[in-house]
Amino acid sequence: MSEDFLLSSYQYHLPQELIAQHPCEKREESRLLVLDRVSSDLKHTKFKKIINFLNPGDCLVINKTKVFPARLIGKKPTGGKVEFFLLELPREIENGLATARALYKSSKPLKPGLTVSFNDLLKVKVEKRHSNGQLDLSLCYRGELLSVIEQVGMMPLPPYIKRNRPKTIDKKRYQTVYAREVGSVAAPTAGLHFTNQIIDNILQKGVKIAPVTLHVGYGTFSPIRAQDIRKHKIHSEWITIDEKSALTIHETKESGGRVIAVGTTSVRTIEHVKKKKGELCSYAGQCDLYIYPGFRFEVTDALITNFHLPGSSLLVLVSAFAGRKRIIDAYKEAIREKYSFFSYGDAMLIV
Repeated sequence: MSEDFLLSSYQYHLPQELIAQHPCEKREESRLLVLDRVSSDLKHTKFKKIINFLNPGDCLVINKTKVFPARLIGKKPTGGKVEFFLLELPREIENGLATARALYKSSKPLKPGLTVSFNDLLKVKVEKRHSNGQLDLSLCYRGELLSVIEQVGMMPLPPYIKRNRPKTIDKKRYQTVYAREVGSVAAPTAGLHFTNQIIDNILQKGVKIAPVTLHVGYGTFSPIRAQDIRKHKIHSEWITIDEKSALTIHETKESGGRVIAVGTTSVRTIEHVKKKKGELCSYAGQCDLYIYPGFRFEVTDALITNFHLPGSSLLVLVSAFAGRKRIIDAYKEAIREKYSFFSYGDAMLIV
């Protein structure tokens, strides 16, 4: 079997102190490692200089999904604490009633019929417990659903960020400046480095921007467990592309410009639509595209991405794009240079 298909080929040693626990003081001051996937050349710079690597006629594909505060901490009738992690944005059944799927933390297993209270705006009832530990919940609330979730919930920071509770700054910084469509339980982290000023500068240079949406699910944190990575079953997530963005991407390809995806979520979105429909067109539906070495990229010419966890489907995706050995060598260089890793960490540009 090729080394590219072995899970062990996607492991690397990362010192704990390089896992970013807080965002960079200023978004644009994050470091940027630029990798040429043909020559393997590496350049070290700052994200605020990203515009120097973009050309007029290029197209930046951004994911405009917005993270909702998916962590809810409430009390059982006995007074015991319960934490729910909503795996999806609750679906409104009728005014004052919604349903959702969730994970939970509690001192004892939660049984169907149990009601957990949060405040006078929200009560959550356990409807069903699944064998995988997930729960079906019904939410009884007063007021507007999203407003209630915003008041009660906390930002769902990844488990490798070691804090009991998110801080006030996380509400702003674990969100891209262009987030619009509510529905993610994790941020599309490659976009966290952009500021409104950088976006304006990019547009002024003649670079087009094509927003798409992929609502990031909890499965983004799921490691690959199969030793043959091809046997991994990837999670499914909801994506949308409108006609305008599809046309912008198509015209960029036709005119010889580069399509530069901001994040693995943008890559999966545009490549899924091209593979499924045969062309870039407006689309709304589930995306379960799993990209691993051997995949033929038909749309993506360059990629802006963060540094990903060992053994993750995200690391496999960037390895498929740039070459596994090239990526692992670049990660080793980033570690030597003490880059920050993961969600609040530094970025890569792969050209």
